[in-house]
Amino acid sequence: MLELFLFSMLLGAIAGLLAGLFGLGGGVVIVPALVWLFSAHHFPAEQIMIMAIATSLATIIPTSISSILMHQKLGNILWHNVSRLIPGILIGAGVGAFIADTINAELLKQFFIAYLVYVGFRMALQKNTNAQLKKPNDWLDYIVGKGIGLLSSLLGIGGGTITVPYLVSRQIEIKNAVAVSSACGLAIAVSGTLVFAFLGWNQPFLPEWSLGYVYLPVLCGIIICSILTAPIGAKLASKLPAKQLKQYFSIMIFLIAFKMIFN
Repeated sequence: MLELFLFSMLLGAIAGLLAGLFGLGGGVVIVPALVWLFSAHHFPAEQIMIMAIATSLATIIPTSISSILMHQKLGNILWHNVSRLIPGILIGAGVGAFIADTINAELLKQFFIAYLVYVGFRMALQKNTNAQLKKPNDWLDYIVGKGIGLLSSLLGIGGGTITVPYLVSRQIEIKNAVAVSSACGLAIAVSGTLVFAFLGWNQPFLPEWSLGYVYLPVLCGIIICSILTAPIGAKLASKLPAKQLKQYFSIMIFLIAFKMIFN
């Protein structure tokens, strides 16, 4: 268990930095890493993927809170955008957790890889926009919020790969989009984690110290370091030029996609 805990601390440091910098929540890194880690320690094969997803979502809770506090201090969070996205996100995240227990993991993986490639190209080629926001659309935000919550819960991510490009397409500055994504990531994480804990409550063969599908030793290790590095990422997101941040974001997306293809 000590090896698991130490590895999770290193993973948490990386995930926290990504959460603050890109609004990713770190899940796109945490899930593949936990699948490898749980497999190496001979966790029940049929439960490895869902445990990685559930534990990843749980780690996003403190990471998102830490990022939110820093972004709020910097004045980056557009709370009116958050309030329009949250209702759909909460519903979608809860439903996604239920679906994750039965969906074909390989099919979902291929779909997500295709989406990551699309997002990477879109962000890399994104033209500069003026600071004027498009007219708010409560109905569209509610529908998109459901999709963000559903896919994020299925994949154990904070939703930044979906939320940030959507908000940028609405002519919202990248630093504000990242800040809003951090706030939305908290809603995704709380809703999804609660459902995953419920679904795995009476599941047989789960390792000791599991809360449903959430594996607590790894959760604690990731949290300890992620809450320290998330504010650092948030500060960098506020200081870097918008064009440069978009390029970094697209590079990160491509790296994640290639990792998933060859892993």
